[in-house]
Amino acid sequence: MTEGNIKFKNQNILLEDRNRLTITGVEHVGSFNDNTITLKTIKGAMIIKGENLNVDKLNLDDGNVKISGIINGINYVDKDSNSRGNLIGKIFK
Repeated sequence: MTEGNIKFKNQNILLEDRNRLTITGVEHVGSFNDNTITLKTIKGAMIIKGENLNVDKLNLDDGNVKISGIINGINYVDKDSNSRGNLIGKIFK
């Protein structure tokens, strides 16, 4: 396989003590701040909400991200939704 064309088959989410989150199958990090992180994963767009969120480790070559902070919610956005405005609208509801 050539670099940049790696395709992930599985996605795993590991939440430890509600303050450490590891996600595999991540293709892109859209945006992040202290309260919201948006990701594009192989299973669709994902929104992580919480407090004092921080992206501790990001490796898009492996498709892994590690997040710390208080995790209040993890939501998938419909994978069939191709509208970027729709994703932004859902984030700021």
